[in-house]
Amino acid sequence: MKTEQSPNSLNNNRTEASHLNDGLSKEPLLQDSAATQPPFANEHDFDIRLADNDSYDGLTFEVIEAEITEGKRVVSRGVYLAPNLITTLSLLSGFYSILASTQGEFYKASLAIFLSAILDGADGRVARMLNAQSPFGEQYDSLADMLAFGIAPAILIYSFALEPLGRIGLGCAFVFTACGAFRLARFNVQVGTVDKKYFVGLASPLAAILVTSAVMVAVDHNQWVGQYDALITTLFAAWVVICGLLMVSNVKYYSFKEFDKKKVPFVALIVGVLVMSVVLYDIPVGILAIGIIYALSGIVTTLKSKV
Repeated sequence: MKTEQSPNSLNNNRTEASHLNDGLSKEPLLQDSAATQPPFANEHDFDIRLADNDSYDGLTFEVIEAEITEGKRVVSRGVYLAPNLITTLSLLSGFYSILASTQGEFYKASLAIFLSAILDGADGRVARMLNAQSPFGEQYDSLADMLAFGIAPAILIYSFALEPLGRIGLGCAFVFTACGAFRLARFNVQVGTVDKKYFVGLASPLAAILVTSAVMVAVDHNQWVGQYDALITTLFAAWVVICGLLMVSNVKYYSFKEFDKKKVPFVALIVGVLVMSVVLYDIPVGILAIGIIYALSGIVTTLKSKV
């Protein structure tokens, strides 16, 4: 014979059961790894599991994030050391560039931005090589890029050439910074929806190199650049705005992400050696020239595709 229970007693039983389950499951949840996490039926269940894994007891320093492992969404703890350390070095280089720019050491500031660009390319390759890609790494890389390729070049060119223009110079430098932020935000939301062979808009490290190499050319050739201060200042103002707008444009640029996986004619290697020889004669001028050719290539390709 079934006995009826009052609603209050049912609620009490459920509460006691939930407390019992919490007590039994608390320790295993803290020890879960990505490999042992079960698949989740829906987004709500996954969010609950993600929250259950996070305890805010005391001073804790931990990253708990959602990852895709073997095609399943899982909860994991910790970060991958190697790629994130490289990203941190890129962030440090960008920070140093800002300090050097404010102290008038423009060449050192430029070299620091170049170093950031090299490290930015290295962290992604190391992450893919070690299969150490994670949502935390992606977001951290974007924040580091914002400082190194959005803020540092703008401060460099403002301190070097745009400060005499007053608010106009400040506005031109800010356009570059804002466009860098827009470009990185758009890139993050379009990951997985665009062809990896191409960048939609000029990549922020390449835009930073265009601005930085222009400053280095002006520093190296100040004997004739200094004769046209007003003209050079105006050109720098226009140049930094153009580079910023190219970042947020829909112009497609070849990303070279799959270039090293394909064979090319042997003559391409000889052409590469000749280009390197020309660049070595005057490295800043060579890098600036290659950057301008690359920037124009995307525009030309886009115009041809619409004709």
